[in-house]
Amino acid sequence: MFQRCPQSMAVKWTGGHSSSVLCLTVSAEGLVVSSAERGELALWDGGGSLVGQLRLPGDDDVTSVVFSARRPSTLYTSHGETISVLDVRALQEPLERFHVNEEEINCLSVNDTDSLLAAADDSGAIKVVDLESKKVTRSLRHSNICSSVAFRPQRPQSLVSCGLDMQVMLWNLQKARPLWTTNLQECGTEEDSPQSAGQFFNPPLAHSLSVASCGNVFGCGAQDGKVRIFRVTGVKFERELEFQGHSLGVSQVLFMPQAYWLLSGGNDGKVLLWDIGSELGKQQKSPAKSLQRRKAQAPASSKKNGKLNKVSSSEQAGVVPKLTIEHGEKVNWLSCAEIKGCRRVLVADQSSSVSVYPLPEL
Repeated sequence: MFQRCPQSMAVKWTGGHSSSVLCLTVSAEGLVVSSAERGELALWDGGGSLVGQLRLPGDDDVTSVVFSARRPSTLYTSHGETISVLDVRALQEPLERFHVNEEEINCLSVNDTDSLLAAADDSGAIKVVDLESKKVTRSLRHSNICSSVAFRPQRPQSLVSCGLDMQVMLWNLQKARPLWTTNLQECGTEEDSPQSAGQFFNPPLAHSLSVASCGNVFGCGAQDGKVRIFRVTGVKFERELEFQGHSLGVSQVLFMPQAYWLLSGGNDGKVLLWDIGSELGKQQKSPAKSLQRRKAQAPASSKKNGKLNKVSSSEQAGVVPKLTIEHGEKVNWLSCAEIKGCRRVLVADQSSSVSVYPLPEL
């Protein structure tokens, strides 16, 4: 059942920026940082009051912001090819600044022991930095722009990444090569095959990743409007779910802290909330527990010209959003915060404000 949340229900946080807000992050203490074009950073308290502003040197767009896992006042920011470390208790000149990437950074991730930081950039490189020495300990690579990277919770040496090469990769930092790689164009149903006209004009360029708090389930949003859910099993991962989330590209996916609730935001101006846990539960009850296995075990009658037909629509029909927010603007970033005892979705878009929507009880 769709619940629609009209744009009029949004609270706007204004006055923090003069241009498009590009990304958001929330500290363990409930502080919100938004960043924008031309080096702009803004700090908000839980009630949406502006409590600090800073323009980073160089006027490069601030493309990613992430709080330290162990030090809630320490903020890592990427602007251009530079990573700056800030203290939000006194938002002023960076405490430290280091330059390890050769092209613009798209995404930062810090592991939960606060020992390593990963920075993914336009060259396809992922630079893994030891936060004590500020030196690169590992260089990983995609063949095209690396759009997103995320450490897995409870596994400080393991991360996942995705990029515009349509690759999703699982890494262990003890190895230079990925443990497992999936090409979104090749791993789909027949409908997703390279021969498909829709795929040719709208390939599944991977834009965003988010890992659930368990560390073994992660989601990927792609340009074809689909959300794909994977489960890590040892040194590989399997695709558990795939569903059409948006009519245009999925720019953001975000697992919320509790259970398996996933937010997705798209270029179609929608923000959707999905109950992935119930869908994974259905998969576990099925004799074939993954999408690949279901396809592999499909009866011969479902094959055509040696290829499997697309997965039965009934298998995907049950995956519908629990909440639809008609935001109306292309989504740049999503975050989630508890404000005055209620959970809220924070949305950054092409405007200079942050939109805040209430979430129903989950």
